[in-house]
Amino acid sequence: MEMDSLGSQLIVFLLSSLMLLTIINSTTAQSNFLYACLETETYQNNSTYQNNLDILLSFLAPNVDKYGFIEASFGKTSDDKINGIVLCRGDVEPDICRSCVNDSSVKIKQICPNYKAAMGGYDECMLRYRSSFNITPDLQKPSAYAYNDKHNLTSPDRYNEVLRELLRRLRSQAAQGGSDLKFATGSQQGPDNQSIYGMAQCTPDLSEKQCNDCVDEAIDELPVCCNNRIGGRVLTVFCNIQYETNFRFYSKTESSSSNQTESTRGNENKKTPILAIVLPAVAFLIIVLIACIFIFRRKKKQGRPKQKFKDFYETVDEINSVQSLQYDFATISTATDDFSEDNKLGQGGFGAVYWGRLLNGQEIAVKRLSKNSRQGDREFKNELILVAKLQHRNLVRLLGFCLEEEERLLIYEYLPNSSLDHFIFDPMKREELDWDKRYKIIEGSAKGLLYLHEDSRLRVIHRDLKASNILLDSKMHPKIADFGMARIFSMDETQGDTNRIVGTYGYMAPEYAMHGHFSVKSNVFSYGVLVLEIITGKKNNYFRSGDTIEDLLSFAWRTWQAGTTTSLIDPTLRGTSNSIQDVIKCIHLGLLCVQEDVAKRPTMAFVVRMLNNVFVSLPQPSEPAFFVRSDSDLARTESSSQPNNASLNVVSITELVPR
Repeated sequence: MEMDSLGSQLIVFLLSSLMLLTIINSTTAQSNFLYACLETETYQNNSTYQNNLDILLSFLAPNVDKYGFIEASFGKTSDDKINGIVLCRGDVEPDICRSCVNDSSVKIKQICPNYKAAMGGYDECMLRYRSSFNITPDLQKPSAYAYNDKHNLTSPDRYNEVLRELLRRLRSQAAQGGSDLKFATGSQQGPDNQSIYGMAQCTPDLSEKQCNDCVDEAIDELPVCCNNRIGGRVLTVFCNIQYETNFRFYSKTESSSSNQTESTRGNENKKTPILAIVLPAVAFLIIVLIACIFIFRRKKKQGRPKQKFKDFYETVDEINSVQSLQYDFATISTATDDFSEDNKLGQGGFGAVYWGRLLNGQEIAVKRLSKNSRQGDREFKNELILVAKLQHRNLVRLLGFCLEEEERLLIYEYLPNSSLDHFIFDPMKREELDWDKRYKIIEGSAKGLLYLHEDSRLRVIHRDLKASNILLDSKMHPKIADFGMARIFSMDETQGDTNRIVGTYGYMAPEYAMHGHFSVKSNVFSYGVLVLEIITGKKNNYFRSGDTIEDLLSFAWRTWQAGTTTSLIDPTLRGTSNSIQDVIKCIHLGLLCVQEDVAKRPTMAFVVRMLNNVFVSLPQPSEPAFFVRSDSDLARTESSSQPNNASLNVVSITELVPR
């Protein structure tokens, strides 16, 4: 205890000295949800407008382009048409963009319930919807804003002058962007040696003049929203601006800041004699601080090994077996060439995955959770505990893990063929998957799920089964991966409820997405979607077919009812498969799995038996969940006295973590 106290006092004293010498001021990024409910007119629950809005919101996130922009509309008449725009910040990775849009879609409906128009989002993205978004001379209206609640400016007039100069420079740079991205970031030295960081962005469909005008109008809002504040944001339908003091909130390499004034450069020259005195003192204190911290931590580790993760180990039943899987960070860093970009296999919302080779020659895949990951300690522990206990040829094999300082690593067997989505949705690679290989993937995935549901010592609900979480080994055998969102049941439990909805749109069972009810039948639904994707080579996203808006499930259902099921089959299979009946049987099974009625969906044990039984009679499927009717279908349904069994995508959830 004395060592802890002494070390803490030393650290506090030295850090205080460093802060006084370097005069460091820091702010935090504005991470709160920024929104505006735009119109007083509201819609009725279960109305056509609400249905169109739900379809629009579920459509946006999966379909944003690689630059983080999408504009879409649903509905035909002026009363029910809804238009949406999404614009992610220009430096945001696609996965983070999609995750942000999903979260914003949920949040905006909670904050602005039944409003026909609203706008909102987090730092990484903004989402807007209303009946129309016409580009008018008044581009700035409507607007929403937020500000940093600190206002410790000693020279506010000079600060505001420098801020406007910076934002106008960024405005011009953003406006000159092409038709894909109009985005600029940069910094400029302000008074009192403060660095001002700024960002300007327009939707790419604006002309250069329109972008300039929009950002100008947003800048003119600053005195209203953020006067003498050290940080602020102004959001409009077509453009955004943001600034912070001494905090770079963006990650993209910033624009050149060579526009600093000559007087600023002169002030920097005057600082040189002062720096010659201060810097050696600062350097000395840093060396002393590092030495003290090193000694303090070494003593602490010797006295209390693994104390930092004591709570983690206490949550594991088989403590010794899990601890035996732990690697030190240096070993994994060496194996991955210090996590070099050349070794990077992919990027997800959780962080990056790297290829590596251990000293014994074994190839590994290392999942490194980023510090900004939405997947936290709970999901990390969950995946580690689960995968360490589960052993099956159709589940990815965990080799070990690493917990060191802020690093969280999961080490898996390396599977050279990546994930199923890299093949099935690629027009060229898809040709490598003949029917025999696809059938083995369908069958192997079913066996992996059956093991999770019935044959393992745990009953596991995966909750994020999708093509990107089916990995393929060198012989194209499937292995289910990514158990961070999985839930464990005792063998006598059959279902559960949650307020934390996690997973991916399109694969979610409706009872889970809308009400938080999940069970083994939720996995069955996801499996059915996966089977239809494998057979058709199409993603489950919404797409247009003439005047009809539908997704893969509705398209499959229509062809099944019309007796034209063969039109579902991937064209690359039609000329090569010698067993069309097997393909049709798998389509049949897929439709049984995605039925809206949970009780009618088969168990995975039934699915595996059917896949292995050539001579079998399957029950007729009923209408799938999330089946989207055409406008004419809706009209007939509404005028009919029969109950409407259509299930439109009216997802209302509290948290969505697509991966």
